[in-house]
Amino acid sequence: MKKLLTSNEAIAEAVRIASPDIIAAYPITPQSPIVEKLAEMVDSGVLDSTFVRVESEHSAMAVIHGAATAGARVFTATSSHGLAYMFEMCWWIAGSRLPAVMAIATRSIGAPWNIHGDHTDIMSLRDAGWILAMAESAQEAFDMTLQAFVVSEKVCIPVAIGIDAFTMSHTAEVVVVRETKLPDRKQNYRIHPETEVAVNAVTMGDARMKARYDLARDLESSAKVIDRTDTEFGGYGGMVERYRLDDADYAVVMAGGWSGDAKEAVDMLREENIRIGLLRLRFIRPFPEKELKNLPPRVLVVDRANTGIRGILGVEVSACGVDCKNVIAGIGGKNVGVTGFYSLFKKFVDGRIGDVEWLL
Repeated sequence: MKKLLTSNEAIAEAVRIASPDIIAAYPITPQSPIVEKLAEMVDSGVLDSTFVRVESEHSAMAVIHGAATAGARVFTATSSHGLAYMFEMCWWIAGSRLPAVMAIATRSIGAPWNIHGDHTDIMSLRDAGWILAMAESAQEAFDMTLQAFVVSEKVCIPVAIGIDAFTMSHTAEVVVVRETKLPDRKQNYRIHPETEVAVNAVTMGDARMKARYDLARDLESSAKVIDRTDTEFGGYGGMVERYRLDDADYAVVMAGGWSGDAKEAVDMLREENIRIGLLRLRFIRPFPEKELKNLPPRVLVVDRANTGIRGILGVEVSACGVDCKNVIAGIGGKNVGVTGFYSLFKKFVDGRIGDVEWLL
């Protein structure tokens, strides 16, 4: 069935189909419509889930952690300062190897105060042990959310799906809502009141090292599961989407909803016989290192979040041994648009981009 949905609404539809046992969330702009829609579904009986109203995002993730430990399928959503507030529990749920799915309407973190889009919040989660995905459209947000439940429960690692604030969360597109039945939930362990097992006791050096090693190894291996399940959930290409890269002399690497504008800019340059393509990172964790190996020699990474030395993706792509230029843009909802990307890519092709630049 086709429906006109925002990315927020598309995610809510996917969660309805996944039918989690527990939904816990605290509203924050611009993700609030996700959980508001889910609350309506639960209240009307469309969705047979328990919706837990909590007093903060930290409590939301704590509820999710506890419910998942008992074997419940779980979902939450947040954004910006909400994610920052639940950051402690994000580490607990990943370290406990519990499946969970969270949507993040990606947004700036203050100060200065800003409620508009960039990737600063979701990128802050990259070392916590979560699988991180970034959608480009409402359709992909729908498909990716359903896939997230399957992948998360197969590898026992939580998954976060990012959608760009307002440009995706609050704009509507036609979405094909595919009703499907997900596999029964699986996880490594369940703890009930009668279970004589404890988890997360104090772990000294060797045990802590082993736990982090196992999580890192399984996180890397989850790429195979993502690739294997890709065709069931839209067939976007798995870890990455390759756009007009087959004969490219130049490559742009980026992630998120603004990639659609960037693709139009690529098309404009192609009409000028400039062979440029785009590698869209659908997943940030695990990082698609092998997909970066076959890029043309001239690479531009466009970031929407920064470190003290480069953009975050710029650092990661460089760490994979790819020599690249890096531009940081679009912070706090600053619009780039098709013409902005066209000018940026033209400057890159003409060799007028430095190692690291800010598009101010």
